[in-house]
Amino acid sequence: MNAGEVGLRYLMTSAKVRRAVDEHMAGSGVSLARTKILQVLVGLGPVKQTRLATELGMAARSITQAVEAMERDGLVRRSSDAADKRAKVVTATDEGVRALTAGEESGAEVLRTIFERLSPEQVKALDEILDVLA
Repeated sequence: MNAGEVGLRYLMTSAKVRRAVDEHMAGSGVSLARTKILQVLVGLGPVKQTRLATELGMAARSITQAVEAMERDGLVRRSSDAADKRAKVVTATDEGVRALTAGEESGAEVLRTIFERLSPEQVKALDEILDVLA
């Protein structure tokens, strides 16, 4: 098998693992995408919606839709920026912080289940390979 074929297998496997994690996390009440948004908000504190989009590498329209849905679900709160009334500041709510904790625990659980199939030597080798690829 050549490097291109291995790369394709990596991409396919990565997508499969991501789907498994997202599905498992959604069962806990928060998707992988929502978890990423909440992680930024908890890590940085309240931020302008434009900065949130930048931090996550998302388009402004996509972050607006995600934040609006999360606000409806009580995970975040939006308010006007004191310095720029047109800008929105996004803050994680207490419910959002609880959902983040549940989502992270759920994600870690499914990843443990997936990667426990590897021997300690395989885990170490994979970690070293990922260091090279990163």
